[in-house]
Amino acid sequence: MSLLNIFAFAGAMFLLAITPGPGVFATVSRALASGFSNAAFVVFGIILGDLIFLLSAIFGLSAIASIMGDFFILVKYLGGIYLLFLGYKILTSKEKQTDVKGVQELSWKKNFITGLLITLSNPKVILFYLGFLPTFVNLTTLSTLDIVIISLVTALVIACVLLFYAYSASGARSLFKSKSAKRKMNIAAGSVMITAGGALIIKA
Repeated sequence: MSLLNIFAFAGAMFLLAITPGPGVFATVSRALASGFSNAAFVVFGIILGDLIFLLSAIFGLSAIASIMGDFFILVKYLGGIYLLFLGYKILTSKEKQTDVKGVQELSWKKNFITGLLITLSNPKVILFYLGFLPTFVNLTTLSTLDIVIISLVTALVIACVLLFYAYSASGARSLFKSKSAKRKMNIAAGSVMITAGGALIIKA
């Protein structure tokens, strides 16, 4: 890949990454509810899911979307239900102290799996990469170094964008000192999470 292609690819990925979607909504919601570190693991899960589909597209494994169609449908509904559950937990959480703390925390593994499910629940991502990548590179002539570069650029761009969303949202938590204000924050965060889960389930 030429340097120009790398920058063009990074710029296109940036524009796509900042577009609001289930990943952004889940990241912001988790950051509002439980802070930056918890949201970061959601982001890492999202990145892994994207890399799985990216590499599948590069190595010509798009058939996985049809071969494992039933599996992806199951993952889609599981991911949506899980987001609905998280939203419910946030909405029904009890604030017992006046300092700013998150709702009942999930382990880093559960946060990571949340992010991974969000991406894997949409097999159309692999088709997106198949249509998107040829604009910048020739998939039939990619070297190992090219694949590493593309993977790194994809991971870095997604990480920078979503971690910025997470950092900004977690910073807003400091504005909510009273129990009433924190309750409103939890309602907003839980509603966003439930909306993302519902959209994931009903999306064609």
